[in-house]
Amino acid sequence: MSTWAEPRIAAALVLAAGCVAPAWAGSGQDMAAARAALGRTATPAEVAAWDIDVRPDFKGLPSGSGTVAQGQKVWDGKCASCHGDFGESNEVFTPLVGGTTAQDMQRGRVAAMTGNQPYRTTLMKASTVSTLWDYIHRAMPWNTPKSLSVNEVYAVTAYLLHLGEIVPADFTLSDVNIAEVQRRMPNRDGMTTDHGLWPGRGRPDTRNTACMKDCEGKVVIASSMPDYARDAHGDLAQQQRGFGPVRGVAAQGGRPASGAVAASALTQPGARLATQYQCVACHAMDRKLVGPSFADIAGKYKGQDAHASLARKVKAGGQGAWGSLPMPPQPQIPDSDVQAMVGWILEAK
Repeated sequence: MSTWAEPRIAAALVLAAGCVAPAWAGSGQDMAAARAALGRTATPAEVAAWDIDVRPDFKGLPSGSGTVAQGQKVWDGKCASCHGDFGESNEVFTPLVGGTTAQDMQRGRVAAMTGNQPYRTTLMKASTVSTLWDYIHRAMPWNTPKSLSVNEVYAVTAYLLHLGEIVPADFTLSDVNIAEVQRRMPNRDGMTTDHGLWPGRGRPDTRNTACMKDCEGKVVIASSMPDYARDAHGDLAQQQRGFGPVRGVAAQGGRPASGAVAASALTQPGARLATQYQCVACHAMDRKLVGPSFADIAGKYKGQDAHASLARKVKAGGQGAWGSLPMPPQPQIPDSDVQAMVGWILEAK
């Protein structure tokens, strides 16, 4: 087991058993007694299910292999819908590939990362190939994470590296040669530990001064940014304007974004729930984001009794009604909340 993972696993298992903070306080005997009274020892299978991290030194990496050609087949079937055929898509997420050069691979530092370019692809930023492997393994595809076999993860990683011209088209990536690939990563020397949150630095990452004047008399906690705070970091939408349709909000001067759910609309239960369950990450009020706008959905079903069918789509997911990109299922949302959201969406203007 990776040493750094042990406290995390232990804490998770004890918390799952019902432990609260005071149980950790006191002497060693008190802690031992508290642990003995709560939960049980994790089985080897349970520990193995948690301990799937792959470190930069490749400890934890399972044996296996995959070719670039095999990775392309998996990519076309499970990855291209979000990331594009060649990792270039900017429709759902920012591109994975681009912005690196042969000179970057030689020196181990991506030149564009040291300039004023605000737009970074994954291969520009990633310092370790283990990061790519580990993230694909545990989190992809996004609607069915951990569904890829070990060999498929090797293959997809190989294909992604080939798209970045880090490995050739006939390359086979494996646990045996992955350390060699690490020596070709364009930004392998781009990671630093010289920042405040790194253990032992003793200084904060930011130098802002807390403002304790002109405070709001009453602050309502919500899942959206309140008007008075929208421009705290400038106009977020304009900051990304020159680099394609990256999602952001029009924040300057406290103006709500044209497609976002306005703060005034959050008084309606359906609007609050759509924000709470992150529907607004893919759907705006009056313009297409990842999926259709709420207004377009309402227009399509105007005059129809579509409550039941839309509720089923929210719970079960779907694909094809608005394009090839699938909408993931949301079975965790209570039926009453789904009905409230659907009713609000069908009345959108």
